[in-house]
Amino acid sequence: MYYISLSQTQQNKNTNKLAKRFVFPKTLQKKNPIYKRSPDMTKSPMTKSEQLLRIDDHDFTMRPAFGGPPIPVGVDVQVESLDTISEVDMDFTMTLYLRHYWKDERLSFPSTNNQSMTFDSRLVKKIWVPDMFFVHSKRSFIHDTTTDNVMLRVYPDGNVLYSLRVTVTAMCNMDLSRFPLDTQTCSLEIESCEYAYTDDDLMLYWKKGNESLNTDDRISLSQFLIQKFHTTTKLAFYSSTGWYNRLYIHFTLRRHIFFFLLQTYFPATLMVMLSWVSFWIDRRAVPARVPLGITTVLTMSTIITGVNASMPRVSYIKAVDIYLWVSFVFVFLSVIEYAAVNYLSTVQERKERKLRERITGYGSMDVNTTGNYGMPENGGRQERMLAQVALNDPQIANTHAIDKYSRVVFPGAYILFNIIYWSIYS
Repeated sequence: MYYISLSQTQQNKNTNKLAKRFVFPKTLQKKNPIYKRSPDMTKSPMTKSEQLLRIDDHDFTMRPAFGGPPIPVGVDVQVESLDTISEVDMDFTMTLYLRHYWKDERLSFPSTNNQSMTFDSRLVKKIWVPDMFFVHSKRSFIHDTTTDNVMLRVYPDGNVLYSLRVTVTAMCNMDLSRFPLDTQTCSLEIESCEYAYTDDDLMLYWKKGNESLNTDDRISLSQFLIQKFHTTTKLAFYSSTGWYNRLYIHFTLRRHIFFFLLQTYFPATLMVMLSWVSFWIDRRAVPARVPLGITTVLTMSTIITGVNASMPRVSYIKAVDIYLWVSFVFVFLSVIEYAAVNYLSTVQERKERKLRERITGYGSMDVNTTGNYGMPENGGRQERMLAQVALNDPQIANTHAIDKYSRVVFPGAYILFNIIYWSIYS
């Protein structure tokens, strides 16, 4: 072991001597580009940008010009898509580009060509940005595929553009009293956070008025026609903190009726017309008329249940409810009509049977007993007249006249109802 260690030491000394012979002078090392260390390109741009913007020289937890007049923050919106409108949840989902404009002189930097600098979300976390939120929102998120959809652009004079792509689900209070012939107006409300800056510190405004809101021409909904978008500005008051600027994006939607005509109105109308078929069926055909009436009633019940299953449980009557329930009443009355016809027919048959029995009983009496074929002269004449009147009475001999009247009254009343209904709601 000792021999091996000594040999190793001697070998190291020889190596060091050999290395000293080939060492380049320091001056040669400085001139040779091989010995120059290349800069770290991943760190130097960000470091230079932060130095140029003097990020560490200012407290960006405070707003610009703190203690002075409120800082104006302009806003404009590009609506990318209007995804869903839910009557059950009373909300809508929208994807939009939200852009903020303000001036922060702390971010000004010298520039010879007046060219702006663009950054991603990493710098956003280090500077002051407006604290915006969506009022009455249920869910919202900033898109992050393939990276955070956030852009920050800083100009030499300190003007800042901050843009982000957001999807938000917000509440929309709908009045469904005219459903499905209704028009709804929903609003997306943007406000400075209640826990930060009031209108004394931050003034929100639409940068270009109504032109601050832009929409994609390809936006469309399956059940609605988008009639218009427009913007407004109001002040919101909170008793504990004060007044805040609030921006509104209003959009008006008119529901497409064609789907409901095919799925609700036409089937209900056909069921009512089918119930009228029983008026032309013989009143004695009970197996034909009873199942027809029951089938139409059950079908109407199914249509009503299907419509209400996809609707919120509101405490008022909707337009479609009026149409369906009136149609249900017409179908139900057609069943009641046959019950009345059947009952009156039975009463008629009983009266006719009794009259025939009485007439037959008089005719079978002994001729010698009365001398006039079993009838007194005056009494026989009265009985014959009574029987003739009873048999010729239209209310007894022709009880299916109710069917004849129903063939006219039912269609006429239903047509009148449709005229009134569509003139009110269309």
